[in-house]
Amino acid sequence: MGEIAERYRRRADAFEAKVAAVKADQWGNQSPCEKWSARDVVDHIVAMHGYMLMPVNRRLTAVPVAEDPLGAFRAARAAVEAVLDDPEAAEQDCDTPAGRMTVEAQIDQVVSDDLVLHGWDLARATGQNETMDPADVERLWTSTTAIPADVMTKYRTPDAFGPGIEVYGAEVEVPEDAPLQDRLLGFIGRNP
Repeated sequence: MGEIAERYRRRADAFEAKVAAVKADQWGNQSPCEKWSARDVVDHIVAMHGYMLMPVNRRLTAVPVAEDPLGAFRAARAAVEAVLDDPEAAEQDCDTPAGRMTVEAQIDQVVSDDLVLHGWDLARATGQNETMDPADVERLWTSTTAIPADVMTKYRTPDAFGPGIEVYGAEVEVPEDAPLQDRLLGFIGRNP
């Protein structure tokens, strides 16, 4: 198993545990993402998994998030893991908003990173432990703060990538001496 696949599986394990821990009456809870409930966070993650499959002409198994959030995530996860386990599919080049890269690199930079950030959203919405893996926080801080200012402006602009698509919110000021997780969350537009 390669580094990207291993990182994805570790992050998917953590996200799946959060989904499994959501109580039936918490799915409508407001998440830190202004327009999303806890269920919407999972729906977004599942939908993003589907987008990662498109370059290799694969599709998600139809498990509706509205009926079975955990089952939908597990099906989406299995589909992405199948791509990561297939060297021909994983190493295929594809066009992305960030430029041309391999399918596995896009999975790593998009949906794998989303598992960490939206895992925090789901935890916050449902009263779970909000602590992110420190290695993930460091990695995401480094990659996110390295995004050029003009690109970050586009990422912070609602609908820049299509109707209803928001990548990051406006930066939330966090003290410079705050824990790195809080600084990361503030940088991407969350109030830690």
